[in-house]
Amino acid sequence: MPVFAIACVAASGMSLAASPPSVTPTNEPLQHALDALAQRARPGTLGVAVLDLKSGAAAGVDADRAFPMMSVFKAPVAAAVLSRIDDGSLSLQQSVTVTRDQVMGGSAIPSLGAHFHGERMSFTVEQLLKAAVTESDNTAVNALIRVAGGPGVVTTYLHAHGIDGMRVDVDEAGIAQVFHGLRPGELPPAHESDAAADQRFQSGYQAFLADPRNRSTPDAAIAFLRKLVQGELLSPVSTQRLLALMEAQTIPNRLRAGLPAGLRFADKTGTSGSLGKRTAAFNDIGIIRWPDGHTVLVAAFLMDSPASDPQRAALFADMARTVASSVQP
Repeated sequence: MPVFAIACVAASGMSLAASPPSVTPTNEPLQHALDALAQRARPGTLGVAVLDLKSGAAAGVDADRAFPMMSVFKAPVAAAVLSRIDDGSLSLQQSVTVTRDQVMGGSAIPSLGAHFHGERMSFTVEQLLKAAVTESDNTAVNALIRVAGGPGVVTTYLHAHGIDGMRVDVDEAGIAQVFHGLRPGELPPAHESDAAADQRFQSGYQAFLADPRNRSTPDAAIAFLRKLVQGELLSPVSTQRLLALMEAQTIPNRLRAGLPAGLRFADKTGTSGSLGKRTAAFNDIGIIRWPDGHTVLVAAFLMDSPASDPQRAALFADMARTVASSVQP
């Protein structure tokens, strides 16, 4: 997998604005197209932001509204961990122990949980980063959050870099407790009836939609991606590492499925559980790059959608086609 070039490296010969202009121009055709996609997503709620780093033009729908991130949060968690590698307080080869009770389901492909044996196993930080970002492994990101010093450390790191609309408050286990209608540390009641379990899941679903934790606005996700690709968050080596992990992501649907051949894409998806036909969160944020270095950022969050899996995937693929055609250099 070729390394995803950092857009701001002087040696590349590319010149990108360090930040969007104070008055951001709007890509009007793209704005109209995004408005239509948001209408198509109803009764689900679509939040999206797009920024062309070459022209500074932007477009968006509900871009300042906070949406649940789900696994999108694994990219900022990885950035916070890599920042500690940059300052020498962690190393890629540092060993991290994971115990049997810390193993969770959830990964794009069978990963840590599927290969776990015994009561404890050790993994390097490098292995955990790959599993968390490229394979979206829940056990791995929980371990990285522990290594970083807790969820609050990630939010502090983001805020220190001027990313105020993105927050990480709990790990995947904490999110799962909310979604399953359980308090922290609580287990489902023994001998729970089907009716009681259904009611608990109904309550959990609504609680998840109302929970302000682990949320991001599309604008904040764009700020994260911009600062990442322009080398403002991490050292050049760590920036390249995170972008390469995102480019190698093993979930090819969403935005990636709609991009024309020849473009490169580094992204992180996120998906919640469903309740009946309703899916609480279906997301993708990423960096589109043309062969000449033209770079466009996209952040899309779909909340509480009754659409089927193929319908949601088609919506995101169409969004990517629309973005690519609207900003094509």
